[in-house]
Amino acid sequence: MKSVPIEIERKFLVIGEAWRNLVRSDGQAIRQGYVCRNPQRAVRIRTYGKEGFLTIKTGRIGISRQEFEYSIPFEHAHELLERVCMHPLIEKKRFRIPWREFTIEVDEFCGENLGLVVAEVELPSVDTVLEPPEWFGKEVSHDARYRNSQLTIRPYSKWKQQTAGGG
Repeated sequence: MKSVPIEIERKFLVIGEAWRNLVRSDGQAIRQGYVCRNPQRAVRIRTYGKEGFLTIKTGRIGISRQEFEYSIPFEHAHELLERVCMHPLIEKKRFRIPWREFTIEVDEFCGENLGLVVAEVELPSVDTVLEPPEWFGKEVSHDARYRNSQLTIRPYSKWKQQTAGGG
């Protein structure tokens, strides 16, 4: 029997613009929405460029959770985003930056989450030591407000002024 896929991820706010000097591409447009979202599970539809994906994630235990992701036809993903997923959708541009033995994914949000820039790093284990670059700000791995599933319920534009420094 194959092992169950586990996502172990730490998430940080991005400060400044220094990260842009490390980007090697124009980034990839992402649109995503949720069919189901609650603390125990999330069912997500995503278009990533011209590809479509269905992702099912279990509830978190610390910074880890089970994640099952499947390719689906782009046309199906687009239709599901428009007709089945809860709105507003998440719109963002993703940039991949090599950092030591890791790949940092920087998401620059658009739409109702404009102004939010978050860096995510997937780790091989929960006890992996990560020495973040200087442009990583506050860690928000355990702050539910920064989860994509929550940003569709309460977009960043609705609460950013309430946080110290606006994020």
